Amino acid sequence: MIQQLPQEFLSRMEDMLHEEYPAFLESYRNPRHFGLRVNTKKISVEDFLKISPFHLTPIPWIDNGFYYQEQDRPSRHPHYAAGLYYLQEPSAMTPANRFPVNPGDFVLDLCAAPGGKATELGARLKGQGLLVANDISASRARALLRNLELCGISNTLVTNETPQRLSRYFSEFFDKILVDAPCSGEGMFRKDVDVAKAWDLSRPGYFAQLQREILVCAVSMLKPGGKLLYSTCTFSPEENESTISWLLTQFPQMRLLPIAPYEGFSQGVPHWGDNNPELQKCVRIFPHRMDGEGHFLAYLEKSGDLQPSAFHCRTVKKPDKIQQKLLDEFFRDISISLVPDRVEVRNQNVYYLPDTDTRAFQGIHFLRNGLFLGELKKNRFEPSQPLALALSKEEYASVLNLSSSDERTARYLKGETVTVDPGECARPKGWQLVCTDGCPLGWGKLVGQTLKNKYPVGWRQNS
Repeated sequence: MIQQLPQEFLSRMEDMLHEEYPAFLESYRNPRHFGLRVNTKKISVEDFLKISPFHLTPIPWIDNGFYYQEQDRPSRHPHYAAGLYYLQEPSAMTPANRFPVNPGDFVLDLCAAPGGKATELGARLKGQGLLVANDISASRARALLRNLELCGISNTLVTNETPQRLSRYFSEFFDKILVDAPCSGEGMFRKDVDVAKAWDLSRPGYFAQLQREILVCAVSMLKPGGKLLYSTCTFSPEENESTISWLLTQFPQMRLLPIAPYEGFSQGVPHWGDNNPELQKCVRIFPHRMDGEGHFLAYLEKSGDLQPSAFHCRTVKKPDKIQQKLLDEFFRDISISLVPDRVEVRNQNVYYLPDTDTRAFQGIHFLRNGLFLGELKKNRFEPSQPLALALSKEEYASVLNLSSSDERTARYLKGETVTVDPGECARPKGWQLVCTDGCPLGWGKLVGQTLKNKYPVGWRQNS
């Protein structure tokens, strides 16, 4: 691995780290660490540990994070399909973990794909407030949407916009903004050698300029009194302390705040910026000091008094009487009540909108606005996969609850029909919420003793 690191990069790191440089270099001889973050939107850490079959060791600075062993292969386990955890590099868990998001906040994850940080922010909202998760890449935004749906995050607006265009719609709109900025990726060289191969001396300067353009937009979308968390996965001072120095100079209404400490964190270095001693409040993560890859964090506040966000939603197109009857017939079996003004029909698809003023969203290119509930067909309503994953087992009237070790669970996830024993479901026919170890996977329709599989084709496991 060391032989594949760019020499210009190594020389700069030696200048930065001095006597710590040998330990830093030695860390690249060690294998990378694999991380799993429990999705507390669906399950508590305590309950997850009771059912988890993996070899887990706590990540000491992440309260819901664990190291796992590569042979565990958690992405192939049914619990992954149930959205009980997200697989994420340990250091990359830090920004969302150290960002104090609370239920009811209006939150923006500006560079959100593939969703590692957005899914944690959404879990912390507990279904209240709003999460706008944005990515400039259409393909990456689709992956972001899939991960948010998998994790059961329902109060979302998933957008595919440039930060500049998004800022035209959301002036001083958000309580909290996370900018996990595109960067030169130096901190990920051990995880992905291709990133090291693509690196050259021009990349930090290129990304520093891009980061500053993004931050201008982020500051404009942040409410007075709001908080901003900036992070990168690079060691470059130009993209880290220097960019934060620039931000503080350009926007005197922004100030740095301390980040909840951990013994392995390193302070920001003032002379890597403009010698502002406040830069020590930034956090650096080095792989020779912690069991994770490289990362940088800066936590900032915009001056002013934070005003509460307005909650009021008026749909554009409500269900007609026939559509409403079909919806009522299905949702009488769900023990959650839908606010009528938040139910919208678009091209026979039904959505449950976030509780906010949706007029702000008109004109934005979005992949999802709220929770996709399902599709209205000729004489019926067909519930969606995102709805299944947003529910708990207790919220639907009839459940087929299978053990994760039951061979029918694997068959269901492959899209096959499964046989149901008499009395296994509360109702002898019709829609069933299929669960594994008490956690929803998707829908099936029971006819006799055969469950017709409604697990979406694009979600199925091939092996």
